[in-house]
Amino acid sequence: MATQTQVSANFKSWPVILALAIVSLPLIVMYLYFFIDTITDSAPGSLIPNAITFRHWDFLWQARGNRPSIWPVALNTLVFATTVTIIVLLVSSTAGYVLSRLNVPGRGFFLAGVMVLHAFPSVTLIVAIFLVLQMVGLYNSLFGVILVKAALEMPLGIWLMKGFYDTVPWEIEMAGIADGASRFTVFRRLVLPQVRPALMALGLFAFLSSWSEYILPQVLAPGAKAQVLSVYLASLIADDNNFDLSLFKAVGVFYIIPVLILFLFFQKHLMNIYGGGSKG
Repeated sequence: MATQTQVSANFKSWPVILALAIVSLPLIVMYLYFFIDTITDSAPGSLIPNAITFRHWDFLWQARGNRPSIWPVALNTLVFATTVTIIVLLVSSTAGYVLSRLNVPGRGFFLAGVMVLHAFPSVTLIVAIFLVLQMVGLYNSLFGVILVKAALEMPLGIWLMKGFYDTVPWEIEMAGIADGASRFTVFRRLVLPQVRPALMALGLFAFLSSWSEYILPQVLAPGAKAQVLSVYLASLIADDNNFDLSLFKAVGVFYIIPVLILFLFFQKHLMNIYGGGSKG
């Protein structure tokens, strides 16, 4: 009986799957052609490739013109995204726990401020951030952009983690404290495992957001030493004298490969970011 019910449910879902496949097919074909176009050559005005070539990918083993090598730029992007993710996870996991479990003074005011900061468009703060970084000597440095990006991601992270902590029963912590464990041990060994899906989702969200960030690195770290892939990719379009569309497409594919890999393996964790508690 259970097998028949499952088969019936799968049969009913086929129209939905078919409709989604039809809608997604143009996007899939577009991305496939986008990749194929980077490893082939075609005649002018033709959409059909006539030869296979890897010369569009030669930026992987040599610098193009006056542009820097792609690998230091990719390393900057990886350091930028990874460091922002670590900072956001550390601060959000601890601050969210404090706001959820401890009766700190001004708790409601702080939560309201967190929501205001999250809702406030970060691009409107770019001039003030620019001046502050210049005053403290962090302008045109990767570390300065990391601090700014992490600070802008923290309000969402703190609010989400606070919601997830609200769903963890108090009895788990009380049992650990009754057994003689310290508050930190209870937090590390009993509470954090309960919100591990939230940490995974928040970490992935912070990493992907940092990996795709363009405005902050472009404005706050325009120098070559702090350049990231988004700025490098944009510079290929800005160079009117040496514009190479094939190079632009190849670098674009190189840029999105890590994102596609993360999404394919961890997409179910990203959905957990919408599953936090809603307590106040």
